[in-house]
Order: sequence, then structure tokens, then C-alpha cells
Amino acid sequence: MNKDFIEKMEKLLYSNKKEIIEELTKSSKEFEELVAGMDPKDVADVASDDIDRKMLEAKGSAALKKLKLIESAIARIKQGKYGLCIKCGAQISEERLQAIPYALQCIQCKAADEKRNR
Repeated sequence: MNKDFIEKMEKLLYSNKKEIIEELTKSSKEFEELVAGMDPKDVADVASDDIDRKMLEAKGSAALKKLKLIESAIARIKQGKYGLCIKCGAQISEERLQAIPYALQCIQCKAADEKRNR
């Protein structure tokens, strides 16, 4: 794989990591404000607050999962294994990595996994 491409992807991964960390920090503050602002209210308000809280938790969980994938991709760059499918060892296409910089599998292995999981 082209060294310039890997450097470009590494910069993109670090940028994505920074954005996620900033978003999680912001979400954490929003969550704290939401909880702190809760008063005994009517049933509809309590339900609305609960939905808001659950949405923030789900958003945070998805962001943490993506952050772990990004950190894994950065580690693979440092190990010289970036862009190799973890299942079959084949080269992941640059187009796939541009779309999903933290992709773990080539398109064929990913498609086979998704087909099995249906």
C-alpha cells in the first residue's frame, strides 16, 4: 500500500478520533446538565427526560465503539498491518478505506459475515 495514502489515512483517523472525543465530552456535559436539571415533574416530562437520557447514552455508546475501531486502525498502522483484512489477510481496497478508514475486513469477508448474520 502506498506510503502517502497510509499517512493521509492516519491523519484522517487522528482527526476523527479528536472529533469523537470532543463530541463525547460535549455529550457528557449535556447529560450532566440534563440530570441536574431534573425536577419532580409530571409523567410526560419524566418520560421525555428519560428518552433524552437514553438517546445520549446510545449516542455515547456508538461513539465509543467507533473510537475503539479508530484506535485499532492507528495501532495497525504503527504495526505495518493497516489495510490488511483481519480474516483472510488480503489487501483492503483504498476505496473501502477511504469510505471506512477503520475497516477491519475486505469487502468480500464483510459481505460474507453480513450474509451469515441475516
